[in-house]
Amino acid sequence: MTALVAPPTAPETGRPPQDPPGKRVRKGGAGRTMKGGWLSYVILGFALLISAFPFYWTIVAASRSNADLAQVPPSLLPGPNLIKNFEQVLEEADIGKALLNSLIVSSSITLGTVLCCTLAGFAFAKLKFRGRGALLTLTIGTMMIPPQLGVIPLFMLIAELQWVNQLQAVILPGLVSAFGVFFMRQYLVQSLPDELIEAARVDGASTARIFWSIVIPIARPGMAVLGMLTFMTAWNDFFWPIIALSSQEPTVQVALRQLGGGYVNDQSVIMAGTLLGTLPVLIVFGLLGRQIVGGIMQGAVKG
Repeated sequence: MTALVAPPTAPETGRPPQDPPGKRVRKGGAGRTMKGGWLSYVILGFALLISAFPFYWTIVAASRSNADLAQVPPSLLPGPNLIKNFEQVLEEADIGKALLNSLIVSSSITLGTVLCCTLAGFAFAKLKFRGRGALLTLTIGTMMIPPQLGVIPLFMLIAELQWVNQLQAVILPGLVSAFGVFFMRQYLVQSLPDELIEAARVDGASTARIFWSIVIPIARPGMAVLGMLTFMTAWNDFFWPIIALSSQEPTVQVALRQLGGGYVNDQSVIMAGTLLGTLPVLIVFGLLGRQIVGGIMQGAVKG
């Protein structure tokens, strides 16, 4: 037999001795805690500096003149020309209409993608039907086809529909993405228990009722992540809008092409326009940031 030995106790209190305040203790299981040292903070601070410097330099360049940017070394502090450069951006391009068009296009694509991909992801994850595996493989396989291969037939289609230089020519091709379907399928496989769907079936709920009342509340963090990624992709898209739209009906990326023209490109005006085009994305991230982080962390824990 193995003798059971009680842990040593402190002579004054009769309790097991506590660890010193500065000592880190590794605990197993769910109670394990990890504390970062000074090296972790240095690495994180360095990564933050590298990530934030491009945006800071955009602000600096947008507030300087073109001559200031040509100096060696260039100034790293913001200048006094930010408002002046903004006014020049508004004169050279219809940036207000471009922002509105980009907002309409990006919001429509985001809403359509999130809804359609959540529906498809729920079907592939929890519904049983003939050919489910083959259809999922075919959907994922479309991600390996370069989008440039479909530009000519897609343009021929929108020309046949007389949608050239209209926003629907940019919106409709992006309403569903194979990545979004795969992403929501994987998320619902881990987050949505089969027992919950079976209980709803027993209570007489239809598939549509299950989707609206059970699937959407559970999939909300994943939908926020997909929505943010889709909005950023649609907002920054340049290749297809420059083909389907013109300068009379531009998005932000198409309008930025008109800035800083001349014998020498005015980089300060271009950076001012870029800053205006970046602000809506930052606002969307600020509104959905908590949901995005929560969705990522939930997926990491469930994995």
